[in-house]
Amino acid sequence: MTRILYSLCGADESRPFSPHCWKVVLALHHKGLDFVERPSPFTKISEIEGGFSRTVPILRDGNELIRDSFTIALYLEDTYPDRPTLFGGEGGRALSRFVERFTQTVVHPAISQFALPDIHDMLGETDQVYFRASREKMMGKSLEEIRADRDAAVGSFAAKLDPVRHTFRYQPYLGGEGPLFADYILFGALQWMRITTGAQVLTHDDPVQAWFERCLDLYNGVGRSVAPA
Repeated sequence: MTRILYSLCGADESRPFSPHCWKVVLALHHKGLDFVERPSPFTKISEIEGGFSRTVPILRDGNELIRDSFTIALYLEDTYPDRPTLFGGEGGRALSRFVERFTQTVVHPAISQFALPDIHDMLGETDQVYFRASREKMMGKSLEEIRADRDAAVGSFAAKLDPVRHTFRYQPYLGGEGPLFADYILFGALQWMRITTGAQVLTHDDPVQAWFERCLDLYNGVGRSVAPA
């Protein structure tokens, strides 16, 4: 049986960049499950598995098709309980829900303030048309206006991570002594930023940067398999 993870890419299939897909990549490695990754551009997602989902990640596991990164993590936890846990119990599931909301409402919007023009430049022509129209409508400004404000957006980003920065004074991972799915959620956001922008927004002595480097090294350095922009 070939387990398939459908993910997101631009014009270069070797550079998958979706934060949500990276969560699942690390979750699959955490569980020790073999899989193949099949990146797709935005405008081809509707053709995957007969139009199963308008978004990725999508996981095919035998006869099962699962969409949404958190739903996939729950599926992996419940389907493979004999393998390393992604949550460490109900408390870990609740922690992961909080981290998911934190990244979606604070971290992702902050990254979008400077990453969207770079993402646009990574895409093929058809995807660029779709991406520009949808993101400019969402942001209420043009990609050129976003690019003009890049330095200010990059400069204000690090402070958004103060809650996790203080957490790392007590433990090496959000999951405690080792990583759990909560870590992979935040990792996905910073990996998205790393691959699409290459922006160095954290100092080398920042506890968040040290945590991110540890996550990049996990599972034989799978996070480093795609170089920064």
